[in-house]
Amino acid sequence: MQYDVIDARISPNGSLDVLSRLEVSKLLNASQGELYPLFRNSSLAVLNYGGHLDDGRELLERYKNFDIRVIQEERGIKLDLRNAPASAFVDGKMIKGINEHLFAVLRDIVYVDDTINNNPRFDLATSDGITNAIFHILRNAGIMRPRTNPRLVVCWGGHSITPAEYDYSKEVGHQLGLRNLDICTGCGPGAMKGPMKGATIGHAKQRNPNCQYLGITEPGIIASESPNPIVNDLVIMPDIEKRLEAFVRTGHAIVVFPGGVGTAEEILYILGILLDPENSRIPLPLICTGPASASGYFEQIDRFITDTLGPVARQLYRIIIDDPEAVAHQIQEGIDQVRQFRRKTDDAYYFNWLLTIHLNFQLPFEPTHENMRSLDLRKGQPPHLLASHLRRAFSGIVAGNVKEAGILAIEEKGLFELRGETRIMQPLDTLLTAFVEQRRMKLPTSTYNPCYRLIAEDE
Repeated sequence: MQYDVIDARISPNGSLDVLSRLEVSKLLNASQGELYPLFRNSSLAVLNYGGHLDDGRELLERYKNFDIRVIQEERGIKLDLRNAPASAFVDGKMIKGINEHLFAVLRDIVYVDDTINNNPRFDLATSDGITNAIFHILRNAGIMRPRTNPRLVVCWGGHSITPAEYDYSKEVGHQLGLRNLDICTGCGPGAMKGPMKGATIGHAKQRNPNCQYLGITEPGIIASESPNPIVNDLVIMPDIEKRLEAFVRTGHAIVVFPGGVGTAEEILYILGILLDPENSRIPLPLICTGPASASGYFEQIDRFITDTLGPVARQLYRIIIDDPEAVAHQIQEGIDQVRQFRRKTDDAYYFNWLLTIHLNFQLPFEPTHENMRSLDLRKGQPPHLLASHLRRAFSGIVAGNVKEAGILAIEEKGLFELRGETRIMQPLDTLLTAFVEQRRMKLPTSTYNPCYRLIAEDE
């Protein structure tokens, strides 16, 4: 099948407007050297917004002749595109928001490689070093608003959800926008777009011109969750772990909508952090919500959490069904508590420095067959540590479902194996089976072939 493409040469609009010769040289190297595949593939994902895919390889195959290069000019740089998706253009001109996203990709990839990686200032083997690197990536992207009261709500949920779930996420976003709260998501479609779209109406009604729609993504997932056009601040983090930490460091509250394994990974991540005794005094509102049709989904999530992490984890979140206004009220009240706590402890409003996040949540997890088999899926360990292993299990399933490296690993070596106690594996099997039956593993038009095998190994 042929897809419409276009050639173009575009100029930056924003942070890359004014550059030194040294900076231009670094950008040229990025488009010609070993960073090029990462830059090219991430750029293609940005340009492909609207072409929802669950397989990163399909996007690369669809536009296999796509090429993008940095061109040096006297006044700075331009991007030269060949065979780019035509949907990114209107009457031959690139949509302004996509232009901004495209240069954000270049900015973040170059900054991480040039300033963060192999820099003794950032010890990426230590917890403090990783957090420091995340702070600098976000600051370089210009997304922090230091003279603003806490108001950023992180919204998690699936990129492939039902129309009723999508409409509900919009209404929640609308209620949040009416209260002048900003939105941060994984920047893709579905439950990542709905809250932003609803918030735009709420903000417009309140005549709020300084709204933030922050999208945080990473190269491994961007092809299946291309940034939606509402995002006005886009950041590409180096990996999923830094992406997750960026959410909880910048956000002041979290709302979880229905989703699949990726959403389950996010839930386990935040629960693991909140279960850590070192974070017991730090407020961070966490609400799970959806329309009446999603009540069964959250019952399953709730049961899984209780069966694996115990009733103490159940106390860390609240489930609200089919009541967007109640969600917004609870979030607003929770953010007020966050503000009071930050003032009392003299912590920054724009970055949660006091939150303790240990290395088991920070170090990148490579979902190889050996690493997946080695996960410690048994009780008898502190709940926050079990949550970290379960989070990695779901991360591996996400990789096997949609990430190019994970898909290739499954094709070459067979299914991932997850081994653990029956007390963990049975609830895990029940939850994953429900995801498959509800078509939450892939887009609704796809037939799902599991990338994993569960094995109970009780002593």
